[in-house]
Amino acid sequence: MISPKILIIDDDPDIVEAMRMPLEANGYKVITANCGKEGLKKAREEIPDLIMLDVMMETDTEGFHVAYELRSENHDSEYRNCRKIPILMLTAISQKKGMSFSPEKDEVFLPVDDFIEKPIQPKDLLKKVAELLVNKE
Repeated sequence: MISPKILIIDDDPDIVEAMRMPLEANGYKVITANCGKEGLKKAREEIPDLIMLDVMMETDTEGFHVAYELRSENHDSEYRNCRKIPILMLTAISQKKGMSFSPEKDEVFLPVDDFIEKPIQPKDLLKKVAELLVNKE
């Protein structure tokens, strides 16, 4: 059986490592990118099974822009093969900006499948990843 491939797009190396370790220990193949531009490139090249995407990187909204690019309905989009990949948005925005998001109230304008607050407990991360991968099938 092929291990599910997960792309983590986050500019915080400590957070990336904290997510990578439990994912790899549970059989997932992990690819990382430290900015939106690199993440888009790796998504296009690797076609992962799941994308974990930070909101705030080089800008406070970089993650949103990456999600819009990945979900673009434009037939000429270079990311058209990535449209159906589940996106788990990672956010500490409520701590830093006092904002919060949820898939129920924000699904209209945020093209992601779910949100999870950082810092993330490994068991919660693994549960959310498993749910999104099952729903993908």
